[in-house]
Amino acid sequence: MPVFNEAETIHAIIEKVRELPMPFELVLVNDASSDGSAAILDEYGKDDGVVVLHHPVNRGKGAALATALKAANGDVAVIQDADLEYDPQDFVKMLELMKVDGTEVVYGVRDLASQKVIMRFGNNLMSWITSVLYGTRLHDMETCYKMMSRKAFEPLNLECKRFDVEAEITAKLLKAGHKIVEMPISYEARYENKKLSPLDGIPTLWALLKYRF
Repeated sequence: MPVFNEAETIHAIIEKVRELPMPFELVLVNDASSDGSAAILDEYGKDDGVVVLHHPVNRGKGAALATALKAANGDVAVIQDADLEYDPQDFVKMLELMKVDGTEVVYGVRDLASQKVIMRFGNNLMSWITSVLYGTRLHDMETCYKMMSRKAFEPLNLECKRFDVEAEITAKLLKAGHKIVEMPISYEARYENKKLSPLDGIPTLWALLKYRF
C-alpha cells in the first residue's frame, strides 16, 4: 500500500484490510508524507504481519510500489490504494478466481460510472490503446487492483515513478506472456485529496509505447 498524505483515510482502509478472512502481510510504504501519515503507519508497524517502510523524499506511486514489492514475502501480491475508492473484500473473490482459473494475474475491473467524464474517457482510452498495442482485450488497465503471483511480480523491476507505473506493470506482464484475467469489483470514485489528473495520461501513453517497442 503506497501512502502519501492520506492521514484522513489511512486508518479506515487499513482496518478494512485487516478484516479480511485470510492470512496476509501488509506492506505500507510512506512516500515522504507531511500530514502525519508516517506516525500513523509507525503505530501499525508495531503489529505482527505489518511492514512499514519510509521514503525520505517523495518519489511517487511507482517508486513506492517498487519498494513494497521488493519487500513482500508472500506468494501473491495485490496493490491497495490508501484512499477508500476500493473495497478490499474483493481480494477474497480475486484470490479464489486465481486458484480456480490457475492464472498468475487477476485484475479487478471497475464500473467507472462514478468518475468524472474526462477521467472515465481517459481510463477507457488507455485500456483500448493497451488492447490494440498488446493484442489483448482489457477493460480496465488502470485499475489499482492488480493481483499477481510471485512468479508474475518478482521479475517486474519497476522503473516508472508515478502513475504511469500501472501501464508499466500491465505492459511487462503481457510481454512476459501472462494472461490477465478480469473480474468486476466494487468502486466509488473520490476526488478529495486526489493526486491523479488527466495530464497523467501523457506519461501513461508513453510507457505503453516504450515497453511495447
